[in-house]
Amino acid sequence: MNAKRNQSQQQNRVITSISIILASLGLAYAPVPGLQQTVIIVSGSELQEPLKQLETQFEKENPNIKLELKFQGSQEIINKFIDNRNDFTPTILIPANGEKLKELNTRYQATNSENPFYDQPLPIAKTILVGIAWPERGKVLFPDGNFRWDRVEKAMEAVNWDGIGGERDWGSFDFVTTNPTRSNSGQLTMSLWAQSKTGGNLNSSTFNNSAVESLFALVKRSVYQPPRSTDILLEEFIAKGPNDADIATVYESIALHRWQQARSTQSKPYQIYYLNPTIETISTAGIVRRNVNQGTANAARKFLEFLTEKQQQAVFVQYGFRPANNSVDLKTVPNSPWNQNIPGAEVNLSVKKTPPPDTKIFGEIQRLWERAN
Repeated sequence: MNAKRNQSQQQNRVITSISIILASLGLAYAPVPGLQQTVIIVSGSELQEPLKQLETQFEKENPNIKLELKFQGSQEIINKFIDNRNDFTPTILIPANGEKLKELNTRYQATNSENPFYDQPLPIAKTILVGIAWPERGKVLFPDGNFRWDRVEKAMEAVNWDGIGGERDWGSFDFVTTNPTRSNSGQLTMSLWAQSKTGGNLNSSTFNNSAVESLFALVKRSVYQPPRSTDILLEEFIAKGPNDADIATVYESIALHRWQQARSTQSKPYQIYYLNPTIETISTAGIVRRNVNQGTANAARKFLEFLTEKQQQAVFVQYGFRPANNSVDLKTVPNSPWNQNIPGAEVNLSVKKTPPPDTKIFGEIQRLWERAN
């Protein structure tokens, strides 16, 4: 009897030991209740696909950090944060343009004494503004292969393609850009167009020029219900195809990434045109202070460090972005769009690249667009 009791007790001790080991392993690899940090990232829609892919990988490597991704137009990100109009508490803001975070800083400190960010905002990925056109339309509009703002303006004034040498059955000329009051790419489009119109550097007086005022009115009349984000714009551009969307301005990143989709959806994929000059825009991440505690900020830092590592930067390249980490080579990344013979795509830019306008110019662009008719 005692032998049986001792054997039973020994078995119970073994089971208990195994249970303790398994519980310890569970604590090591599973989120600990009460210790998990939730980081809410609000990004421009151009980063939606790479961030969703990287979200899964990061959470697997960091089980005590949960990510929530939200997507808005870059100007919306700033306006909604300043006005506190989100129904969630953002941790990280990543607009398409680092200048937007400078705007946020200026507007925030106008009514608050503290810096809105925990750290200096961090560059995540780069891209530039480009034009795209369906091949037969592009050949008529840009016969020498170079994008020209005056040719686009002339086509808008002509209204129909046959007025500028196109086929009659092509119908109306349809240019597409995003809403400059909500989206960075729309603001960059109108800044470059205004600069081309005046032939000089942009300043506040540029937008009091009657020719620039007339240009804004023409574009606003011609672009029917401009999308709020570049990603939405390109999806609609591809779905509509020629005759409903002919020419557009978008980011190089999304133009490269969506090119295969356009090839399968339409009989001929679009051609990429590099604007000269163009504007480089850098998706930049800032960890905000408002209602974000130190523990959450630390978790956010870990995520941003993860994004800038070489392996993750290669993922951004696969989605058409130029890396913020200069050690990453565009051509050697597996599945790089720069190895897919996309018409017009350039590894080394042959056009002049300029920084984005400052906050004051962005404000003038929004003001003039809103009052144009």
